[in-house]
Amino acid sequence: MTIEMEEAAIILKLLGDKTRLTMMKILDEGACCVCEFVEIFQMTQPAISQHLRKLKDMGLVKEEKKGQWVFYSINKNSSFYSFVNQILIELPCQKDKLKALEKQGKRILCC
Repeated sequence: MTIEMEEAAIILKLLGDKTRLTMMKILDEGACCVCEFVEIFQMTQPAISQHLRKLKDMGLVKEEKKGQWVFYSINKNSSFYSFVNQILIELPCQKDKLKALEKQGKRILCC
């Protein structure tokens, strides 16, 4: 499925931010809670939430509430998924960031 040039430009601009691009690659490997991204990127919760909101508004990620916590994952039902997936395939694995959280006891299934 092809996407419009304008939509592609918007997505590429969103993913042109290193933090959002890294978030997408991490999410490609599994769901994450905002608090995990706070630890990984050493950023404030509002800053992380702002990045995730932009990705969610474009339909690239989805959220799932588990109790009082919100977990984010790639929206594989998005009409843009195949386009974004082609980019993510070319990026280096980010599992080391999640493994580092595990070693610190900060990788969680539910905050």
